[in-house]
Amino acid sequence: MTHIIFLNFRKALLAGLFCFMVLPAFSQEMLDPGPAGFDTEQRGIPKGKIDTITYYSSTVGNHRRATVYTPPGYTKKQIYSVLYLLHGIGGDEKEWLKGGQPQVILDNLYAAGKLAPMIVVMPNGRAMKDDRALGNVMAEDKVAAFANFEKDLLQDLIPYVESKMSVYKDREHRAIAGLSMGGGQSLNFGLGNLDQFAWIGGFSSAPNTKAPELLVPDPKKAKDMLKLLFISCGASDNLLMFSERTHDYLRKNRVPHIYFIEPGVHDFKVWKNGLYLFSQMLFKPVIPVTAP
Repeated sequence: MTHIIFLNFRKALLAGLFCFMVLPAFSQEMLDPGPAGFDTEQRGIPKGKIDTITYYSSTVGNHRRATVYTPPGYTKKQIYSVLYLLHGIGGDEKEWLKGGQPQVILDNLYAAGKLAPMIVVMPNGRAMKDDRALGNVMAEDKVAAFANFEKDLLQDLIPYVESKMSVYKDREHRAIAGLSMGGGQSLNFGLGNLDQFAWIGGFSSAPNTKAPELLVPDPKKAKDMLKLLFISCGASDNLLMFSERTHDYLRKNRVPHIYFIEPGVHDFKVWKNGLYLFSQMLFKPVIPVTAP
């Protein structure tokens, strides 16, 4: 099984300049932050489509909604890979659309020929009957619902998507990533279900992220099965410690991954850049290189 090589991006601000420490190169182009305008809508390019799907959740016991982005030219005559993109603790299935405009970022990347064909599913990661982001979003039952979403995702949402849309049904064509609480979910669910996900990303992952020893109890298995593990965060984010401890453990245990730290805090500037970088590496060949 091939996997991405280890890239350690510790991006710090020194005298107003970015400073990188980059270990061996990898199969895609060298990783750089998104250029100016990467998240600005461009006229005259093909556009993807945003829809809402409703699926029955046996986990929760009612119907639930998810937002879906299909790329420009989507057709059922073609089979697509799938990225499940998760929101934060105060959001829902529309948070990425409201704050991150992923459709704009992805449309621009498709126009530049930088993406593999994929659909993006943005679910409500709060698996409970009343899943609205109202009241105390940090209440115990609402926090528990984020953990409960693992069952809803695996047993209800993914099977629905695969029964209704023209998508691949294997782990090597399935990715999961998210911001903050969704970043923690993505690392927890992705690394905890390597038989289901080969591509995993956590952007500014929150305290719900499991301890590294629980995330990756078998480093050799992770090395063998992962295609890409991407971890990013803002250098001034108060939650940086959760990304950093995961990175330190992975490096110690020689598990290939990308660790990208950029100037910024806990906001969509960082998360949009995470999506911009992560999405370009998905579902593409990688060169097998031993982690240093």
